[in-house]
Amino acid sequence: MILNVNKPIGWTSADVVRKVKRLTGGRKVGHGGTLDPFAEGVLIIGTDKDTKMLTSVTSSNKTYKAVLQLGKETDTLDVTGTVVEIKRVPQLTKKKIIDVFTNFKGDLLQTPPAYSAKKVNGVRSYKIARQGKVIVHKPVTVHIYSLELLNFDSKSVCFSVTCSKGTYIRVLGSEIAKALNTVGYLKELIRTSVGDFSLIGSKSISDLEKEWKDILV
Repeated sequence: MILNVNKPIGWTSADVVRKVKRLTGGRKVGHGGTLDPFAEGVLIIGTDKDTKMLTSVTSSNKTYKAVLQLGKETDTLDVTGTVVEIKRVPQLTKKKIIDVFTNFKGDLLQTPPAYSAKKVNGVRSYKIARQGKVIVHKPVTVHIYSLELLNFDSKSVCFSVTCSKGTYIRVLGSEIAKALNTVGYLKELIRTSVGDFSLIGSKSISDLEKEWKDILV
């Protein structure tokens, strides 16, 4: 079984996997691509023999809607972190932002953040970072298919991005902020699609609970 789940803010991808496993009684449950705890949106779950299909799901292109808060940078590059730098935000214009966006389309060399699920000698990177140890991952090539400005104000930029597997939107946001001559972190992040799976067709945790309660009854 393949499930398109709308992961709620505050849940880890592993939390959703455990929840689905309890609901379905599945002997094997996995997900098709980690979504950060502070983020929400499409998380594809596979159970039993259908977990084999998750390999193709993981490699699919993904689309996100993000809100980039400018003027402050956190250690995690998102709203959950500790502020490590404050910088003045220059006056923004639509043209200036769009011009910056142009430079981030196509192939990009991106360094994964220290606070990520990547493993270092078998240990999740974020666990090592939380110990105060410095981690610098090797840059990887990612691809930005589209980067669209949705709206902005004097301190934030809202955008939509479609990208390849392995792209960190937190890093993209930080780099966009620096290109705008300031710093920033992601205030909000919503994954709106993974391959052919969209947010419109996703089910909330409460939807799943109700469905499986009805089935078991």
